[in-house]
Amino acid sequence: QLQLVESGGGLVQPGGSLRLSCAASGFTLDSYAIGWFRQAPGQGREGVSCIGGSHGVTNYVDSVKGRFTISRDNAKNTVYLQMNSLKPEDTAVYYCAAVGPYSYCSIYPLSWYTYWGQGTQVTVSL
Repeated sequence: QLQLVESGGGLVQPGGSLRLSCAASGFTLDSYAIGWFRQAPGQGREGVSCIGGSHGVTNYVDSVKGRFTISRDNAKNTVYLQMNSLKPEDTAVYYCAAVGPYSYCSIYPLSWYTYWGQGTQVTVSL
């Protein structure tokens, strides 16, 4: 069974850092495009970043550029989202999703992505 599991969320103060993980089971991630998305309370789900398979081309939304970094470890079948300089407005449930195989990636549309994880909560607060 194909499955994605996110982990690494938690409570952090503004300016702090977290690293989210997206681990796959039932398939290998290395050729898949992987996206990270988030949904704040009362808001729709929005894209954050994505990484393509093979060459690992990356994309970011403007609000996280320079603060977030997406990467993949194919040996661990895991994709990461390193989040630095966190702000209260980054508070949301974060989801990873996969589609593939593709060497490129696109953050939108969300419907492009086939497999979704259950999400991990990130709270940025004093």
